[in-house]
Amino acid sequence: MGKKYVYFYFMKENPEKIAQTVPHHVNFWKESNVNDYMGGPFSDRSGGLITFKANNIDEATKIVNKDPFVIENLLLEKWIKEWLAD
Repeated sequence: MGKKYVYFYFMKENPEKIAQTVPHHVNFWKESNVNDYMGGPFSDRSGGLITFKANNIDEATKIVNKDPFVIENLLLEKWIKEWLAD
């Protein structure tokens, strides 16, 4: 079943590159078959929050590292934390 993880991130100031990458980011998360995926941007578009299940922190990190925002170096900061939610 896996553990619940939160991927919380803030974007760098690069609106043009971010706009080009958003469709790839959205497609990655919707099409990657990650268990219990839910997420979206903050209302001010400064970043976003994604929750999903993985077996451990290493697996969660491997998933996040495939995110086009990470690959394109568009994140100012990111965190991946196990979440003890019901």
